[in-house]
Amino acid sequence: MNQRLTRLIRVIFILLDLIALNLVILGTRVQYQASIAPEAELHYAYLIFYLNIAWMAASWINGIYSGENISGFQRFFKRTMRAYTYYIGFMIMYLYFLKEIEISRLYIITVLAGSVVAIVCIRMLHLGLFQFLLAKDYLIRRILIIGYNSAAKKLAKYFEGESIKTKIIGFCENEENMDELTNYPVIGGVKDVMRLSREYHATDIFSTILPEKNHDIYNYMKQADQDCIRFKFIPDFDALIRQPVHIDYLGSIPMFSVRKEPLDDVANRMRKRFYDLVISGAVIIFILSWLIPLLAIIIWLDSRGSVFFIQKRTGINNKPFNCIKFRSMKSNKEADKKQATKNDPRITRVGRFLRKTNIDELPQFLNVFMSDMSVVGPRPHMIKHTEDYSKLVRQYMVRQFLKPGITGWAQMHGLRGEIKTIDQIENRVELDLWYLENWSLWLDTKIILMTAYNMLRGEKNAY
Repeated sequence: MNQRLTRLIRVIFILLDLIALNLVILGTRVQYQASIAPEAELHYAYLIFYLNIAWMAASWINGIYSGENISGFQRFFKRTMRAYTYYIGFMIMYLYFLKEIEISRLYIITVLAGSVVAIVCIRMLHLGLFQFLLAKDYLIRRILIIGYNSAAKKLAKYFEGESIKTKIIGFCENEENMDELTNYPVIGGVKDVMRLSREYHATDIFSTILPEKNHDIYNYMKQADQDCIRFKFIPDFDALIRQPVHIDYLGSIPMFSVRKEPLDDVANRMRKRFYDLVISGAVIIFILSWLIPLLAIIIWLDSRGSVFFIQKRTGINNKPFNCIKFRSMKSNKEADKKQATKNDPRITRVGRFLRKTNIDELPQFLNVFMSDMSVVGPRPHMIKHTEDYSKLVRQYMVRQFLKPGITGWAQMHGLRGEIKTIDQIENRVELDLWYLENWSLWLDTKIILMTAYNMLRGEKNAY
């Protein structure tokens, strides 16, 4: 379905559902007004507010308004009934845990019965709307595709999933370039595209052949404008890049890249740096100022040696930096080569507690303040491990585009501690790259809050 139309239909049905549910809730409220005691008015007001939140939560959990579900009646109806079941469950939880004896049970039953009738009526409206849209010929897109290659095949497959009518007329490709059967007819050569588009009343032409490969494409584009046919390019990158490509503009110059990087923007980097300074400054002043002297005594009494363990680790752009931690191990020659393992004999008694609670990582806020690290980012690895993993995982070094972090998206998903298999490091890299492409201050805040929660709960891989 056209994305703008999908968004419009989604908004319409979100509003219709809320309006219908509130009409039922408020209508039932008026119906039973005479039997509601004045002191119970506030209880009903809270319930009405809660029921709106409950429906939105049930809808979100079941994804009923997603483009995929809203584009088909059967999926939409099935998901709606599942959401309604959640809705009933949320209502029961509210009544049970808050012990709402002031609210009439007859009122509750009437609201639930009326709600399901209202929702079913709205879904019938949904079915009627789609039947109306499908019956309108002027809404049918007739697609002609220039070229037959991997991009053309992907494009055809995409249009097959359109729920509002999209008819693929066929492909225009020269015979010498054809070496397989096609799902849709090859109705002519590339030179015939404009004649065929008029003959078959095409509304859109998609060219998977760029003008640099066939200069006539420019002429076809101009002719399409004259014939009121939309002309679009679908570049075929499969021969060079087998992953999604992102498009940006340098002024009027299009630029293709294999990934988007929000932190490639200077303003975003400044925002993240300010965010890091505020948080690290607060931790240094309010926590480390008294914690370092206290732990210095405890660590020294438990095991003679330095309070801090300082190790060279890989930072942004593969530049090494001195990563600071509270010392949790006895001095040993393997510290720069061997990871900590479960029941590692090198770990001291105090060190075991520090590592289990992640307190040993707190001095890294000094690294953040000095700009070697960020509060959130890919975890820094020992230089030897960076050299080893970069040979095993193809995109491993891409994570070095970012400053390393005290915590990260991978750690929030439980991927921390000892690495035993190649799958473990591949999964970490995958999540680190997802963070790189989806960074936002809100995401950083979410990761920090989840990390704090995990610290309180305890993590099985922290040893």
